Amino acid sequence: QVQVVESGGGLVQAGGSLRLSCTASGLNFGSGTMAWFRQGPGEERNWVSCITGGRALYVDSVKGRFTISADNAKNTLYLQMNSLEPEDTATYYCALADLNNSFCYRKTTYKYWGQGTQVTVSS
Repeated sequence: QVQVVESGGGLVQAGGSLRLSCTASGLNFGSGTMAWFRQGPGEERNWVSCITGGRALYVDSVKGRFTISADNAKNTLYLQMNSLEPEDTATYYCALADLNNSFCYRKTTYKYWGQGTQVTVSS
């Protein structure tokens, strides 16, 4: 059984930093595409960043502020978030796929999802 668990969310002031973690079990971690999505209040779940085929991609609004990385030995995906803005407030979700997929910005690419971790940025 695959389990995906996020952690690291919290309340932070604008300009601050947080690091999200996503630990997975029951699958061959690192062999496929991995991503972070977020969903603000009353909004759809939107893509933030992904790793596929060794490349890291980011939505324009977080480029230069967020960094995605993975530690395959620890079965853990990270999202380092710096210079946080109130607009970054959302529930952040980790998403994993078994295979590499160039369409890593699409929700339909992913089979496994975590339960989400809340990030709140105060102004």
